[in-house]
Amino acid sequence: MQLYPAIDIKNGQCVRLRQGVFKDIEVYSTEPWEVAKKWESMGATFIHVVDLDGALAGRAVNAPVIRRIVESVSCPVQLGGGIRTMEDIETTLGYGVTRVIIGTKAVSNPEFIKEAVERFGSDKIVLGVDAKDGFVAIEGWEKLSNIKALDLCLMMKDYGVQNVVYTDISKDGMLIGPNVEATRDLTLATGMNVIASGGVSSMEDLDNLCKNEIKGAIIGKALYEKRVDLAKAVELYEKGV
Repeated sequence: MQLYPAIDIKNGQCVRLRQGVFKDIEVYSTEPWEVAKKWESMGATFIHVVDLDGALAGRAVNAPVIRRIVESVSCPVQLGGGIRTMEDIETTLGYGVTRVIIGTKAVSNPEFIKEAVERFGSDKIVLGVDAKDGFVAIEGWEKLSNIKALDLCLMMKDYGVQNVVYTDISKDGMLIGPNVEATRDLTLATGMNVIASGGVSSMEDLDNLCKNEIKGAIIGKALYEKRVDLAKAVELYEKGV
């Protein structure tokens, strides 16, 4: 199971939200690139970055910070938040980001994803599905669409998408455990590489995800609150030691 330490950026700082509420913020570092270096030193083989300001604004806001994160580590970085145009994708990949995560645009213009996969390759485009009660939320989680997460995933699979970051908003930042059942069901129903996001609070949560054959897990607040030892988690769940 691939592990993804998370770095959420707002106003150039590394922060965490609770249930995606932008007013409920805790700042963990004013130098997010130093956090990335720390996670890599502890064994991280992939880093997950979200431009929270970009998600709301619909455009890249923290590009200089993200570029510095990429330059600070040798492991690959995936980025979500505010990526809405082909030019956004090209620019983001251009400064070293390995994969871009697209959520809102997949709902508002599904054909955009098809074109993006054809142009940049399925290994570069990740579908971001942020769900609440089974329905997809958009625009930085501020709005709830009428599209079911499973339906969106199946459509994107037809377009060549292989990787999905699935976030249960109700679990995010709450340290109450991930929605294992929904993530497992989505994995089984689609056959896609579904990455669990939101709610991981302990090594037991990671163990539960791994036993249910979930392909990846994003770890955020649990790392910052020292509830998960990243080095140990990498040994157990990536290397199987």
